[in-house]
Amino acid sequence: MNFLRRRLSDSSFVANLPNGYMMDLQCPDSSTSSPVSPATERKHLQPAQPSHSSSSSIFSSISSAMKQTTQAAAGLMEPSAGPTPPMAQKPKVLLVIDDAHTDWAKYFQGKKVNGEFDIRVEQAEFSELNLAAYVMGGCMVDMQVMRNGTKVVRSFKPDFVLIRQHAYSMALGEDFRSLIIGLQYGGIHTVNSLYSIYNFCSKPWVFSQLIKIFNSLGPEKFPLVEQTFFPSHKQMAKLYQ
Repeated sequence: MNFLRRRLSDSSFVANLPNGYMMDLQCPDSSTSSPVSPATERKHLQPAQPSHSSSSSIFSSISSAMKQTTQAAAGLMEPSAGPTPPMAQKPKVLLVIDDAHTDWAKYFQGKKVNGEFDIRVEQAEFSELNLAAYVMGGCMVDMQVMRNGTKVVRSFKPDFVLIRQHAYSMALGEDFRSLIIGLQYGGIHTVNSLYSIYNFCSKPWVFSQLIKIFNSLGPEKFPLVEQTFFPSHKQMAKLYQ
């Protein structure tokens, strides 16, 4: 710029210019618009952008909603209402078939099944029980016992049975195999197994299983007292006549 200023101020330089040149420089064409800088032109052509505060507010709202949804899905967000109180677990019913000389309830007091379910003990003898078993409904037991001179009548569905009495005896009224069949029919779990308890109701049947072991291992490893089986006392009496 300084160079041009010095050249234009030199009279000899201006005198050598063609006629009308300086006039053309001093009087620009009115039809030609003044130049606009590219940056200014781009600024005018750009569409109006939303304000930074408005966009930040919308983004914050979306982020907050997404965060709440994620926390709710992950179980991290506390519910608006108060916490739901835990439901009380129904105790498991243990039926103990035994006489009253042993109080089985005290052995299970304070105990839990899998650390979660309380144990409710119901104790009675075979002679104090009755039941009904169903294909889909399990087993319903009726109990009538005397407790301190008071007759106690209850009905319940046992979850497990502990058998501490013999289910069969040759004495009158001491055959309770029908109750064992009913428990098996209802799908009740027991100790010992109902299969073994029912088998042990017949001593000759148990002895026949021992004979199988005797024949398998031999008399030296598994000795047995020799016995003879008769279907009834009549056949035995005929043999020794």
